[in-house]
Amino acid sequence: MRRDITLKGARGLLFYHKNPDNEATMTPDDLSIDFEEGGILTTKQLDKVILSKGAWTTIMFRYQDWDAANEEYGEDKFTIRRYQKRNGEYNQRSKFNITNAKQARMIVETLNGWIGEE
Repeated sequence: MRRDITLKGARGLLFYHKNPDNEATMTPDDLSIDFEEGGILTTKQLDKVILSKGAWTTIMFRYQDWDAANEEYGEDKFTIRRYQKRNGEYNQRSKFNITNAKQARMIVETLNGWIGEE
């Protein structure tokens, strides 16, 4: 069972999910990039993969942004975020946004080429 926690951020409301069985410590599973502003979920997390855990955690998220002009969610986007765990809580320290599928494919192709060279 999880409980949603809402934090007020500079841009609006940021959510993370807390396991009530272990209130003292957050885990990477508790982290989310869902973001609400003005009662609208402006960033909707679709999926995530935890790439590394520990004092420094790296997570790749798949998400969509709300397009207010068309009143629908836009195309899938991707972001890689680094969090530092301190005093049982994770603080985002950096992020890299992949803004469209074309850019994502270019990154995958480049990495496959480099890994294939080994």
